[in-house]
Amino acid sequence: MSNGPQLTEEDLKRDAGLTGGQEYCEVYVLVDNDTDQAIGYSICYKAYSTWQGRYFFVEDIYVRPEHRKRGAGKRIFLEVASRAVELQCPRLEFNVLEWNPARKFYESLGAVDLTDKEGWHYYRVEEQQLAKLAADLRAKKS
Repeated sequence: MSNGPQLTEEDLKRDAGLTGGQEYCEVYVLVDNDTDQAIGYSICYKAYSTWQGRYFFVEDIYVRPEHRKRGAGKRIFLEVASRAVELQCPRLEFNVLEWNPARKFYESLGAVDLTDKEGWHYYRVEEQQLAKLAADLRAKKS
């Protein structure tokens, strides 16, 4: 895992559909009314499961450290949950690193750790391996 996001502001604007292209994600920003500065955000997207159909996936929730424990995270989470209901999604899913103290916050809002409850494990195929797999398929088709 890298030390931080590799996404640029331009990438985010493009992928949120803000430049007129395809929308891949929804971005929620909580702004301080006094300073007009962003104090937190969430990036989410619609997903699909053979178990229940559509669901809403939270890729990231972030609140600036100086605004934590003041209700900002809860407000963002409630906005995201409300959007999931609006989209008629029966569930909201997200991943949290084991060491992240926000796990208790999510559990206080009713989130359930599926690793503990159901034994689900989260996997990833990174860019280099994706390219290799795609090349393997192209070679088989030739």
